Amino acid sequence: MSASGSASETAAKLPPEFADLERFSDWCLGTEAERYAKRLDSSMQEMQAFYDAITERAEEAVAFCDRFSLDDLPDDVLNLMHLLYSMIQVSFPVECWKQPKVPDTGATKLDCVYEPVP
Repeated sequence: MSASGSASETAAKLPPEFADLERFSDWCLGTEAERYAKRLDSSMQEMQAFYDAITERAEEAVAFCDRFSLDDLPDDVLNLMHLLYSMIQVSFPVECWKQPKVPDTGATKLDCVYEPVP
């Protein structure tokens, strides 16, 4: 822990340039299944706050990630990329459906067999 006593300083998941998004680092999830489960377990208010914060910096985040080879991403950059994937996961609920689940699907479940790598 640093002299200021903040645990988040020692446990930062994102590059320092994106420290303002660190409060959303629980959305840095490595698989589509994890991102979908997080979406279903989140309130619309939580998703809206996350979506608003990340979309404001999305272009900058993509440009930052593009500076690195996909075959050799540092962990913090990979986490930033996962944050962008989570933004995509919540985009339809926030922009269109106004609810975490796909409307009128009942108990239907869709499993992703191919995922973006990294």
